[in-house]
Amino acid sequence: MTHRIASIATAVCLLGGSTAFTPAFAHLPPPPPVAVAPEADTVASGRVQQWLLNPNGEADGLLLADGTQVAFPPHLSAAVMQALRPGDTVQVRGWRAPQVPVVRMQSLSANGRSVIDEPPVPGMFPPRRAHDPAALSAMTADGRIERLLYNDLGDVHGALLADRTIVRFPPHIGAMYGAQLQPGAQLYARGWGTRGAQGTALEATSMGPTASTAREVFEGPHRGPGRGPVAPRPPVPAF
Repeated sequence: MTHRIASIATAVCLLGGSTAFTPAFAHLPPPPPVAVAPEADTVASGRVQQWLLNPNGEADGLLLADGTQVAFPPHLSAAVMQALRPGDTVQVRGWRAPQVPVVRMQSLSANGRSVIDEPPVPGMFPPRRAHDPAALSAMTADGRIERLLYNDLGDVHGALLADRTIVRFPPHIGAMYGAQLQPGAQLYARGWGTRGAQGTALEATSMGPTASTAREVFEGPHRGPGRGPVAPRPPVPAF
């Protein structure tokens, strides 16, 4: 036993005196910076300029006259559209990430009515949405970008054109084409969407400044019998 203790002590001394010894975690990269918490209980109010529609024709946001964008889940589309319409004044309570012009709605009130985004009851399925891919139409959009559209994390996921058409695309496409997607720039888009009394919106499958320079960025809704959604192809980051 004495010999064993002496051996351990010798090993510890050798390790302690060796300049080559470093803890295993010494070469790990530093921890990432702590994310800044969103501003909770944010209140935004103003006149509703237009609905922000997704390609299925559902409202999942509002654009206020001062440029503030309000985001809410699309299953609240019918309730919000019953409570207000463009031109009305609305008060929105929710949260927003720092330096992001989007308020994630928790509740809104207008015309004496209120809509609350209540969390689902544990064990219940989320509300069903009327989504029929066959109802989407092949569409094109062409015009000047008036405003970029953001999700509540601050990622660009769409563009509002001067004729009020909404062009949507995934956030990673917005990041890849960030240099070209700027207010004032021309944008041509082909894709799938809806056109109705509340507005026009499409999901871009090809984009570019003109029809002749448009590049494919995403597959459309076509799929073969018994197949799932088609995986997107890598975009060509130039237009």
